[in-house]
Amino acid sequence: MVLGIESSCDETGAGLVRGGVLLGQAVASSMDEHARYRGVVPEIAARAHVHAVAPVVRVALDRAGLALADVGAVAVTTGPGLAGALQVGVAAAKAYAFSLGVPLYGVHHLAGHVAAATLDGGPLPDPCVVLIVSGGHTSLLLVRDLARDPILHLGDTLDDAAGECFDKVARILGLPYPGGPAIDRAARTGDPTAVRLPRPLTGPRDDPYAFSFSGLKTAAARWVEAQPEPHVPDAAAALQEAVADVLTRKAVRACTDHGIGTLVVVGGVAANSRLRALAEQRCAAAGITLRVPPLRLCTDNGAMVAAIGDLLVRSGAEPAPARLSVDPSAPLEFAALSPVPVPAPLS
Repeated sequence: MVLGIESSCDETGAGLVRGGVLLGQAVASSMDEHARYRGVVPEIAARAHVHAVAPVVRVALDRAGLALADVGAVAVTTGPGLAGALQVGVAAAKAYAFSLGVPLYGVHHLAGHVAAATLDGGPLPDPCVVLIVSGGHTSLLLVRDLARDPILHLGDTLDDAAGECFDKVARILGLPYPGGPAIDRAARTGDPTAVRLPRPLTGPRDDPYAFSFSGLKTAAARWVEAQPEPHVPDAAAALQEAVADVLTRKAVRACTDHGIGTLVVVGGVAANSRLRALAEQRCAAAGITLRVPPLRLCTDNGAMVAAIGDLLVRSGAEPAPARLSVDPSAPLEFAALSPVPVPAPLS
């Protein structure tokens, strides 16, 4: 059984997975402490992780009806993320692994999001196209064996990620933080055709798999500035429609271009109701199987970290060295992420 620990941003998560089956999980969020600043404050996040990590592990074990002695391996997010927040999780994971005498695995946060899809529908087909959409990342990936093979980037965001676009426009509209859920709620009573917003990088000469949401954010801001009393639901609905349109259009094209029959959509923005609905509609029309984790597994959680750790254990991957450290800006190349400190040069 693998214990997974996630602490890359403002959620402290613990999850327990054995043989691809989620046994229990718990998440503590410090989001309310950051809301007054309309963004995550790294020092507050790190301090919250210190207080929450041991309790969430206990709750996850209680929900699974298990004890610490049942843990056979520990997996922890070592990047990317906030440096101080990651350090808390890695320190806790090392303590659990050392005290229990079990192997430790450092994993990539985004690979964990991909692995979350396996906890609901079983193993992912080899190959599949994965669309990762979150507050800090928007990427189209070609994934084969997640535990063994390198991850191929088909396209990434050139500037703002989709979730970042939601957060910034929500602030302009006077909606609360985090912006993604607030935009989704406001859009329910809005007309997505009431405001004309661009679809960035969807022209015939544009990179078919790259993303750019900075201009969309600016266009939404300019529309708001031009209105004496902007209708927030219409603006939210139009923005949500534009983001979902671009994401699903490019993801489905990647599947058809590469002859791949499964699209996996993961990350915090995968919880957006319009994105899920439009992805389902377009995949059905194109004969593509859609895999999206349940809502509780879309946002950051320990279950996804345990899931990727479980895949690494079953693949026979080497554990991380005792000198495992964090990599706040780690590129997504492999699921296993085991950076070690670089020795200081001799003077």
